[in-house]
Amino acid sequence: MAQINLLPWREEFRQEKKKEFLTQLAGVCILAVGVAFLWVRSVDGSIQNQNARNNKLQGEINLLQKRVVEIQDLKKKRQQLLDRMKVIQDLEGKRSIIVHYFDEFARAVPDGVFVTTLSKSGNRISVEGVSESNNRVSTFMRQLDESPWFSDPNLRSVVASPADGEQASRFKMDLMAVLPNAEAEE
Repeated sequence: MAQINLLPWREEFRQEKKKEFLTQLAGVCILAVGVAFLWVRSVDGSIQNQNARNNKLQGEINLLQKRVVEIQDLKKKRQQLLDRMKVIQDLEGKRSIIVHYFDEFARAVPDGVFVTTLSKSGNRISVEGVSESNNRVSTFMRQLDESPWFSDPNLRSVVASPADGEQASRFKMDLMAVLPNAEAEE
């Protein structure tokens, strides 16, 4: 058989295949870099979009928190106003009670008893005065005890006072102010 040297042709074929392989490899590498670049850009775009949405939500949350604080302040002010209105209504409702106390007290004071000092601390009333006799003080205590507006009269002291009269005496008494059942229900 004839001797044909195929080595140069094979060598060229190998070189051509090698070039083709390197070209394909470079193309695949460029394609992979392009895909990776597009993927990174896509992920970065998604992250930026999510950050923008998060910032918008945070801004709305801050607005709502401000509104919540304003609502709480308004609720506090409302409660304060309601408390004030209740105090005013209580004062309006109990305004006539002091008149009843004084009226009933004036009716309970018998002739010959003179009240010099009257003070109230809570429901406790302290009375100081001068009486013509001890019997008048006991009458005064009985009438206060029978009154629906007062209870528990307690005589603290009785001291003779000749400067005010022969049988005159100075007395100190404590008693409790109470609301009658009809007034308490109103």
